[in-house]
Formats: sequence, C-alpha cells, structure tokens
Amino acid sequence: RKHLNIMHIYLSLESLVLNGSEEPRLSLKTSIVLFLLSYCECKCFKAFLVSSRPPDHRKLPEFLDVSASQPEDLPQLVKGCRLPAVLDETGRLCRAGLAVVLRHIINKTLEVDPSRNDVQALLGFKKTCLKACAEVSKWTRLCEIGIPSAVEEHLQNPTNQYQQLPLFILTLEQRLAEPVKVHNDDKIRRQKLHEQRQNEKNDSPGGKVHVDNESQPGQSAQVPDTVELRAALAKLSVEPVPALTTRENSEIRKVKTTALPPLERVFAEGLYFTLTDVVLLPCIYQYLCSLQDHTACTLRRLPHLRQWYSRVQEVPGVLRAAKACGMTLSIANFSMTRTLEESVEDNPTTLPEQEQHQEMTTELPFVGGPRPTLTKLKENGIEAVFAPHPRPGWTLPWDNLPGAINPAEGKMSNIRAVRKRQQLNNLVAMVIDLARPGYTIVDFCSGTGHVGIALAHMLPDCQVILIENKEESLVRAQSRSTELDLKNIGFIQANLDYFIGPFHIGVALHACGVATDMVMEHCIQARAAFVISPCCYGFIQNAVNFTFPKSKGFQETLTNKEHMILCRFADQTAVQLPPERRCIGKQCMGLVDLDRSWAAETHGYSVQVMTMEPESCSPKNNMLVGSSVFCRVLAEEGGNSELEIHLH
Repeated sequence: RKHLNIMHIYLSLESLVLNGSEEPRLSLKTSIVLFLLSYCECKCFKAFLVSSRPPDHRKLPEFLDVSASQPEDLPQLVKGCRLPAVLDETGRLCRAGLAVVLRHIINKTLEVDPSRNDVQALLGFKKTCLKACAEVSKWTRLCEIGIPSAVEEHLQNPTNQYQQLPLFILTLEQRLAEPVKVHNDDKIRRQKLHEQRQNEKNDSPGGKVHVDNESQPGQSAQVPDTVELRAALAKLSVEPVPALTTRENSEIRKVKTTALPPLERVFAEGLYFTLTDVVLLPCIYQYLCSLQDHTACTLRRLPHLRQWYSRVQEVPGVLRAAKACGMTLSIANFSMTRTLEESVEDNPTTLPEQEQHQEMTTELPFVGGPRPTLTKLKENGIEAVFAPHPRPGWTLPWDNLPGAINPAEGKMSNIRAVRKRQQLNNLVAMVIDLARPGYTIVDFCSGTGHVGIALAHMLPDCQVILIENKEESLVRAQSRSTELDLKNIGFIQANLDYFIGPFHIGVALHACGVATDMVMEHCIQARAAFVISPCCYGFIQNAVNFTFPKSKGFQETLTNKEHMILCRFADQTAVQLPPERRCIGKQCMGLVDLDRSWAAETHGYSVQVMTMEPESCSPKNNMLVGSSVFCRVLAEEGGNSELEIHLH
C-alpha cells in the first residue's frame, strides 16, 4: 500500500422543495460518488459539500472526511466546472464530470492498493467503461447524464409514474432485455448450449431466465442459477462457484459459433458488474423510493429491471456501501402485496413506437458524389470563400524557445514536428492579435498541450486553461508546464459540457467532428472570440444542441443528407489523393465551415474562414477566426477584470 495523497473532491448539495419548504439533500450525482467511495473504501479524498446550507451527515460515509463549503469559496478552477470535481495536490489540475471523477476514484484506489481486483473490474473490458465522452457515446450520455437528470427531474416534479412509466426507465428495461456479446464468450455460450440440451433430455425448462413475479411479501426476488450468472459471480470471486466445464463434448464443439445461443444480460454492461451498475444503482433506488406504495406494481411491470436490481445486491460490498450511504436497497422493504392499481391494465414496458424508431434505427448513409450538391449550392449563389491570411509569414521564435514547447521534443517524426510547428504558428499568431493583458484563454481539446503551453509562454500576462478528456494527455501537458515553470496555466479533465467558466478567447487545433461546433457554442455563450482549426468532417452528425446544416442560408438550400455529402468529401484532402479530388475536398471543407460561420454571425459574430500557411502544414488546413462586438469592445477597453481567473 502506498502513502495517501489526500485530494479534494467537491460535491453538490441541493434543495428539494417538499410541502412548500426547501430541504437540503445530496444531489443524485453526489450520492453516486459517495456510493463508489464507500464501495472502494477509498480514503484518498477530503470531501467538500458545496451549498449555503449545512449537510445531513446521516447519509455520509463515516470514514470520509467531510466539510461544508460556500460556492463563493471554491478554487477558481473548480468554479469553472460543473460538479462533481476533484482538485489535485498542486491545485492546477481539476477533474470534472461524473464519469471522469468516478474513474479517477477507481484509479486512486488501485494506486493505493493494487490488490483490489474487484475495483479494477469496475473499469470493464480494456478499462473502457464510461471512458468515451458523452458527446460521442449514446450509452455514456444515457448513463452519465440522461438517467441521473431524468431521476432528478422526477424527484423534483413527481407524477403518477405507476400509470405512465418514464422514458428513461423504459429505455433501461429494454436495454436489460437485450442479449449480450462479450469478449471471448464462445466457451460460455457452448456451456449454455450443453445445459440446454441436458435440460431438454430431462424434460426440464430450457435456458430461459425465469422471473419470479409472485414473490411473497417480505421476500426478495429469487435470482435463478444460470450459466451467465455463474460466470458473472466467478468474475467477482464469489464462493462457492460451480466451475464451467473445461472441455465440451464433440457434439457441442462441432456447433458453429453463429448457431450458439445468445447470452442473457446479467448486469447493465453485460455479464459483469461494472462502473455503469454503480451509476445506475443509486438512480434506480431513488426512483423506486419515490414511488412509495406503487413500487410493487411498477416492479412487476419491469421484470428485467427488477432482476438486475436483485442481482446487484448479490455483489460483495454493495450492501455494505449502500448502508454506509443511508440506502436500504432490499426489495423486501417495498411491499409486494397487490394493490388496487394493479387491476388497471399494465402499460407496455417497451418504448413508444416513435421513440423506438429514434433509438433503434440509424440513418442509412447517403450514397452519391459531391458534384450535384456543389452545383446546387452554386446555383443558389453559395460558394466557398477564403479570407486572406493576415500574418502569413509570422512564426514563433522556435530556436530560442525552451525544448518543452517544441513539438520535436515529443514522440513524433521530424516531418510531423515541422508541420505541427507550422500549425502552431498560425493559431498562436491569431490569438496574439486578439489577446490583451488579463485575458483568459481556453485551449479546448488540448491534447498534450502544444497550443496552450505555447500561448502561456508567449502571453505571460494572460491566464491559459487546457481542457481535455483524456487523462494521459493532460498529465503529459501538466508535466511539460511544470518543466517550463509556467505560473499562468491550469488544466481541466472533462467533457466540454462540464466547463462553464468565463473566458475571453477559445482556441482549438484540429477539433474532431462536432467538437468544433461545441467549441464554437461555448465561445458564443461566453461572448468570447475563437480561433479554431476543424478536423474529421466526416464525423459530423446531428447532436443534442444543434443539427446540420446550421445556418438559415444552407438550411434553405440543402437537406441534412446533402450536407453530410459535403462533410464526407471534406475529408478527401490527403496529399496522396489526385489533385482534382483534393480540390473538391477543399471546396467541401470551405462550404461546411461557411455554414458554421454564417450560423455564428446570427449571434453577432464576425467570422473569417481562412487557410493556414503554408497549405502543406495539414490536409485539414482551414481556420475559423471569429469575434463579436462584445469581444471588440473588451479589446478596446483592455479586458474585463471581472472575468480574470487567477490560478494559485
């Protein structure tokens, strides 16, 4: 076991209106974090409950060091993020957002005690559970944002949910009913086939999981013994566990993999208990508690959810952790006697037809070339327009800069390092023209910090914040800044949605797909200028906050499918392609970014789409440089002291 480095974790305490009066309570995301801390028995953190009201210590784990904190007393980096958030020992690296914080708790637990295999298993196969950012993964968005938010809304505005089940519950019930495909599952599926055939010979029921819908009052739902459940419990090292057969008979071995029976889902991600179950358990517990007398009839209409809820209680450590957090999970506490409402015809426990269509179907790719779309735009007077580069020959003084700033010091080829320096020349030049002393500059999707670190060095009178979802990249960036002894820089590991702080300039080098649009959205909301180099146009797709095309001019001319044609061919700019195809690709890039610039102009922005110099610095060599009237007024006044962020 290693020495404990105590980190500060900031959690929200909210007010719940009951009978016309406000009562302080832990937010659902706070409850989830506390449950994981209890499950891991992690003592690496000092917790701060952020509220103007005192917390209820009855629902807090006894081992956890907890203090109250006023919102105005938070460290500046934490103030700029949605909670939960963790601040490291240096005070310069903040991790924010539910999935990021939960994964960090697991990593810190394993750092202190590497023998905790049960905790490591929470990260799932290849340690990727809830790692994909919510902007990319629909499943992560549902678990990290959708379900917790829906439960919170239900708790604030309860309705007769026993009559109409909420959409998030139906979605989860449908997910739990789906068969599962897991890595290297061939052996388990053959064992299941073997047992099914044995059951058939014995005239017994097959391998279907039977749900006990008629449990007597005071009894928990029975968890049937299945191949899937035995495999799941074996992973958790639960004893005794009947071992799977080591070798099937020849008849079973000859069965093709495609003909093997599917595996039924045991936990939310599949066969094994993971971080996803940790997130969902407090959510479902709070939802069930809110139903009060209607819990029993609701559970009978949700057989897969009920079975999952019983199974998670079989996991070692779950009941202990729940008790530490004031949660009484057992179904036995929910009266299972039949109620009058059960005589009402049950609503179907599947998604409404419209919602099923939205959830289950994916739009087929539009097949065709870009020429008809380009012609249609030209006929309507829309063509790609590139503004002249204002400082084409400007370059950073690379020969005089410390080595930690130079991309050549990293793990990249000489040719790539030269191109990276050229890309940095372009973005840094634009930012320096916009910046004023006291400005806060945010490097979105910062990676290992090439842009942000160069800006922090060149603009010592400005504050620079790097935001990146990948922990490995951000830790590397922090190490580089420490080597340079930079005092005006901070780091946030989070999805873009979790950053809410004020700033003056947003910058992003090669923000992939809709990340460019999300950065622009953040800048517009903050009334900040932006310098963005887009990338991966083919990954552009309709998102939660916006659809494509974005501007009125393009919407009146192109359908979404036609716009996707532009995006797909905007990626056809690689140097190995024929010149004619690269030229078409460049036109498509310009048109996609023209649509983005027109959309920004409706918010009072002046936007220029230009090409980086030299053009060979990258196949994705577009830059969008935008500023609003508000930005220009600030520049003339020399900044706004109220928006300054000082990092200590």
